[in-house]
Amino acid sequence: MPDAVSNTSPLLYLHRIGLLHWLPILFATVKIPQAVLDEFEIGRNAGHDVPDLTRYDWPTIANPTKIPTEWQTLELGPGELAAMALAQENPNSIVLLDDLLARRTAQAAGLTVWGTLKILLEGKTCGLTEQVEPHLTALTASGMWLTDKLRQRILVLANEWPPTSLGE
Repeated sequence: MPDAVSNTSPLLYLHRIGLLHWLPILFATVKIPQAVLDEFEIGRNAGHDVPDLTRYDWPTIANPTKIPTEWQTLELGPGELAAMALAQENPNSIVLLDDLLARRTAQAAGLTVWGTLKILLEGKTCGLTEQVEPHLTALTASGMWLTDKLRQRILVLANEWPPTSLGE
C-alpha cells in the first residue's frame, strides 16, 4: 500500500460525499500539512462544511522542510504548495491534488498525482464500492465541476460506460 500526502480539495470532496474513511484503506499513511488544516479552519469559521480531521486517528500532520522557490511564484495555495513539497520530500508518496496547475506542477516535478476521481476509481478496484457513478453524481452535487466528457471518461475507466439500459 502506498503512502499519500493530501491537499485540501480531495479531503473536502471525500468528506462531503461520505467517503473520507476510504483514505486509510487505500493508503498506508496519509500525511496532511498544517497549511491544509489551516485552510479547513478558515472554511469552518466561515460556516462551510469541512472535515474536522482531529476526529480521525489516521491522518499524520507533517510539514515540508522547504518549498521550492520556483513553485512560490505560481498561483497555488499554501495547502497545495505544502502538500507538493512534502510529497517531494517523501518520494514514495502519492500526492492528492485536484487543481490542474498544481497537478501539472507536481507531475513536472516527477511526483505521482492522484485526484479525487482517481481515488474513486481505486476504491472500486479495491472493492470499496460497486459503482463510481453515484459518487460522481454526489461530487457534482457537492460542488465539484465535471465536464460531461470527463464524467464519461471516468465511467469508461470504471467499466460503467456505456450505461446499460433497463431492458437488457
